[in-house]
Formats: sequence, C-alpha cells, structure tokens
Amino acid sequence: MPLAASQMSAGHDIVATLGDAVSAVESLFGDARRAVGERVALEGRVISRAFDREQRATHGLAWLATYVEALRQLTAYARRLADMGAFGEDEELLLRIGAGEYLAQIVGGIPMSQGEIVRLSDLGLPAAAVAARITPAVEHLIATGNTAARRARLVELMREHRDATVGACALDDTLDSIRDEMRKFAEDQVVPYAQTWHLKNQYIPLEVIAQMSELGVFSLTIPEDYGGMGLGKESMCVVSEELSRGYIGVGSLGTRSEIAAELILSSGTEDQKRKWLPKIASGEVLPTAVFTEPNTGSDLASLKTRAVRQGDVYRVYGNKTWITHPVRADLMTLLVRTNPAETGYRGLSMLLAEKPRGDDANPFPVNGMSGTEIEVLGYRGMKEYEIAFDGFVVKAENLLGGIEGLGFKQLMATFEAARIQTAARAIGVAQAAMEQALAYATARLQFGEPIANFPRVSDKIAMMAAEIMIARQLTYYAARQKDSGRRCDLEAGMAKLLAARVAWAAADNAVQVHGGNGFAVEFPVSRILCDARILNIFEGAAEIQAQVIARRLLDGSN
Repeated sequence: MPLAASQMSAGHDIVATLGDAVSAVESLFGDARRAVGERVALEGRVISRAFDREQRATHGLAWLATYVEALRQLTAYARRLADMGAFGEDEELLLRIGAGEYLAQIVGGIPMSQGEIVRLSDLGLPAAAVAARITPAVEHLIATGNTAARRARLVELMREHRDATVGACALDDTLDSIRDEMRKFAEDQVVPYAQTWHLKNQYIPLEVIAQMSELGVFSLTIPEDYGGMGLGKESMCVVSEELSRGYIGVGSLGTRSEIAAELILSSGTEDQKRKWLPKIASGEVLPTAVFTEPNTGSDLASLKTRAVRQGDVYRVYGNKTWITHPVRADLMTLLVRTNPAETGYRGLSMLLAEKPRGDDANPFPVNGMSGTEIEVLGYRGMKEYEIAFDGFVVKAENLLGGIEGLGFKQLMATFEAARIQTAARAIGVAQAAMEQALAYATARLQFGEPIANFPRVSDKIAMMAAEIMIARQLTYYAARQKDSGRRCDLEAGMAKLLAARVAWAAADNAVQVHGGNGFAVEFPVSRILCDARILNIFEGAAEIQAQVIARRLLDGSN
C-alpha cells in the first residue's frame, strides 16, 4: 500500500474512533450542564448569588466544556491530516496520547490548577450516570492511548528531528511561509539575546522592533485600506506563537498593536482610522493599553480614573497600574470615567491619548503624567509601570468613536482577539519549554546514558508535546471562528484557559528535567518558567476566565 494511502487509512481509523468518543463526552457534558444549571439557574437565567456559591461546580463545568471542545478540535485536526495524506507516525502518537489522557482526566478528574482537581461528582453526576455514558471508543482510547510505549516512541521520534515543531499544523501555504519566516527571525535575532535582556531587565532593542515592522508583525490584521496586510487572526496566532517561542516579550509587542488596532478599527471614527491605523501598521506608532487600576483588577465597573472635558481637551486624573511598555509608547488606549454621575460601566470612555516617548532616564517627559516601574519576575523586555495622571491633556477629538460612555462596550469588542492571541503566546512559551527540556535531556548524561532514556523524563516531554498540540488546535480553531465573523468569546476563552495552564505545566516540567540547573538563572528555562507564570493571570485570570465561560454556558439569556 502506498505511504499516502496508509497514512490516510490510519488517520481515518482514529478519526472514527475519536468521533465516537467525542459524541460520548458531549452527552456527558450535556448531563453536567443540566445538573449544574439546576443549582444556579432559574428558568434559564443564572442567579448570581447561587452561581458564586457553586463556583467549584460552575468553573468545573467550564473546564469540562473546554476539554470537550479540545477533543472535538483534535478530531477535526486528525480528519484534515488524513485527508491531506499527512498523517504520519508522530501525528498518530500525539493524537492517541493526547486523546487518551484527556478522556481519562474527564472521567477521573480535570486539573483546574496544581491543587484543584474537579471531578464529575462535583458537577452533580453520580458514578452510575457517568458509567452509562462511557462507550467502547472511550474505553479503548483511555486504555491504549497514553501508554508508556507510545510516549517512549514519540520522544524517540522527537529526538531524531527536534528542530521541527512537533506535529503538522495543517495550515495553508501562506501561513506555513509566515511561520518559517518568523521562526528564522526569532532564531537569529531573538533567541541568542533573550536571556541577557531578561537578566539585565533591558528593553527589547528598537532595532529589533524595526525589523519586526519590516516583517509586517504590526500590520498583519489591519486592512489594506489602512496600510495593513489584511490577513486574519490565524496569521496572528502563527506570528505570536513563533515570536513568543523566541521570547514572550517580543511576541507581546505585537499584542500592544493588535489591541489598539482592534479598538480603532471596530469603534473609531473614519478620521481616527485614517490617522492612526497606518502608523500602527508601519510601526511608526507603538501603542500601549492603559486599563487596569489599583484595587480594581478585573472589576472595570469600579474604575475611578476620570477625564474632565475642558473646551477642546480632556484633563485626566487618577492612577493606573500594570501598564506594559508605557515609556516607549507613542499612543495610549486609555480607559477613563468621563461621567462621574454614572456608576458602573456606563460612565466609561476610551481615549486615544498621545504622548512622547521616554527612556529610563526620563520615562514620562510630559506634563501631568508620572510613573514608577514595577519590578517583575518575568515578562520583561517592555517593563511594567504604575502611572499617575494629574491633569494630563488629551485632545477631545481623540475620544474613541466621538461619543462618551461607550468605552466598556468598545473594550469588550476586543476581548476575543486579545484572548486568542494570548493563547497563541502561551503555546509559543510552552513550545520553548519543551524544546529546552528535550535538548537538555538528550545531552545530559547520568549513569552512562542520556536522561531522555529514563521514562520519568521522557514521559514529561511526551505529555508536553501532546498538550501543546491540543492547545494549538483549540486556539487556531478560535481564530478561524473569529475570521469567519462568528461570535467566538466562548472558544477564545477556552483557548486562553487551556493554553495558559499548558504553558505553566510545560515550563514547570522543563525545569524539573533540568534538575538543579533549572534553578540557575544562566539557563534559559528559568526565564521561561517566570514568563509562563503570568499567562494564567493577565487577559483574564484563570478563575475569571472560567467564570465567564461558565456564565455563557449556563445563562440562557446570552
């Protein structure tokens, strides 16, 4: 039998088995949603007090839904590979290991974090009800999927060609070319210097940012009419993943531009679009997002920074915190309260606040604005600041959309893209951790042989590879949903929730593979661990993300 036909046959076999298993867990999820809904909703409407009281069950439901969607996208991925005749041995191993493990976790317990395992009994499903949904396909994949032999063989294959991304991505030629170009740039211009930037808490050099501009990093998803490349969010995923694989700070520079461009494109006036989008696309203007305040966190309704209209300008008063890359930014998307009489979300507006670039010696060379650097463990290269505004001036014409009171609504419209991109950054960080672990385990000799030969080491690497592939498929699916114009806040949230956990697990296990050397700052894996930790916190902490997903699943009014 020709190789392509053999690959297609193997792929279609696992597609059929996966499809049966997905149907089973979809039914299980339906049971769980009804059971949890009975605790927290009345006539399809969530009762907030009950929802918060049952947080373990509601958040557990969010994680179960994420696993079911991940398995669904795993099946779709296998189908695409089989149809392409690209279903090789490593792809089959990744699919079987990943599917077997996630099905086993659904039945036995899903880790929401290191110390929080949610079980189906927490969601109100008795053992008999669960057993009734377990089909032969589920039993088969659990029993034969994540086995010691498969894990060992996968790592053996990875050691033979470890420079390649594990698993085909089933992307089109354009996206494959973008991936290759971004990977080459990261390998040449980022990876050799990232550890120094991190250890010295240095800014990513402007020369590197200029090269990123030339490669089109900041113009990817901006329409051609406004000076961009007009590509979709899937291209953003590819770029964010590859740059973050080199260094999360470099990957996150694109996030600043993506958030600003998304805000202006979706909510700005035509004059604002014409003025700002071409400058963002070219890299002439570096933006930053200025939303969070001390003591508010995710509770944006409590935001206090105010902007007072005086003629043709606003004067801004208040404090912001955890602002990334504000010193070298030229434009701030600044969320403020323009109507102090309106409590909650309705009094909020978004300003496109221009500012001059600063440097370490003079961070904020403008009247009415000052700041203090927040020293951080990781996620360096851009620097975090707490900022105070005391009469800072913004032109009234820079009110986003030209109408006050729409700031929260405008910001919400960007959350889907932001969370998809954060998931892609997490995948890049996880990939970097896995590659560091594999290289070290291959080179490090103990007891006369590479430590990669020992199962407790190779098992960690195999699971990193499988989970990265699962998170990648879920994230790219969310991006395709966004590109199609469909609402995808649920899928984007799931992608971010899972990918952030995968990144932390990969980084933690990569440090463990390094042993004592993993704790030494000279080894890049120590930086990757610090970088990975933030992913479960920003763009919606894991708990907030699960809260939002669960609310969408249970509230019939949405």
